[in-house]
Amino acid sequence: MYKLTEDLALIQTVDFFTPIVDDPYTFGQVAVSNALSDVYAMGGMPLTAMNIVCFPANDMDFSILHDILRGGLDMMREAEVLLVGGHTVDDREIKYGLSVTGTVHPERLLLNRGARPGDALVLTKPLGTGIVNTALKAGIASPDLVRLTTQTMIELNRKAAGIMLNYTVHACTDITGFGFLGHACEMIEGSDTGMVIRSSQVPVFPGIGEFVEQGMLPGGLHRNRSYRMHMVRQDPACPEWLMDVFFDPQTSGGLFIALPVEEAVRMVEQMKKSDIHDASIVGHVEAESPGIITVI
Repeated sequence: MYKLTEDLALIQTVDFFTPIVDDPYTFGQVAVSNALSDVYAMGGMPLTAMNIVCFPANDMDFSILHDILRGGLDMMREAEVLLVGGHTVDDREIKYGLSVTGTVHPERLLLNRGARPGDALVLTKPLGTGIVNTALKAGIASPDLVRLTTQTMIELNRKAAGIMLNYTVHACTDITGFGFLGHACEMIEGSDTGMVIRSSQVPVFPGIGEFVEQGMLPGGLHRNRSYRMHMVRQDPACPEWLMDVFFDPQTSGGLFIALPVEEAVRMVEQMKKSDIHDASIVGHVEAESPGIITVI
């Protein structure tokens, strides 16, 4: 974030990655939704974007690149973001994403720090995209589940962010590559607060438990768990397979929001009425056990 005036600041972010779905158009949609998410999580409005593209020009038909960029452009139009340029390089592996510029009032900027004891914790999208994509590569994910997870990744966090800004939000982040618990740990690391997560209240994609039991776990999940498990206490009431889901690296995941309990209830009700059906209160912030997340 860069403050320009007393009432205007810039938010600048960048994100790009390799394909996680087979369809080029869909990949473009997911990549753009993911790249815009950080601006929404900070309470800002994305305004302009520049394409970042790596493409094997000598080994792949340019119609594939065309479809990727078309999918991305359509998502930018939905988000009312203006594409102002970009850069393309020849690479052996496809990569696509955006550099995004947005704006926010400096006093309304949201950070992933600042959650207060007593705050409720709200999650707006279900977990498990990394596990489903691993199961897809193994050929065991059903077409219906793949469609559901893909549509969830495509979905912009714009609507959820717009609703969120009507409430007294103390902290917010979006759930991406570090997984749900990884990003939750960032919110309390080095602070005087801890968290309690109610595992049964966390939305996850259907059938995920079976994939976990079959070992369909992405490598990033193990790295996330290894890096952050020292900050997590697992209650016996939480099934082991859910802990894997909670460390699963997500693509274009939902918003994770800390705000007063009474407002959280109203916000979730408003989100559900606005077709954000998976929005749920999944836990709370506490003063006890600072720097620790207890999963029950």
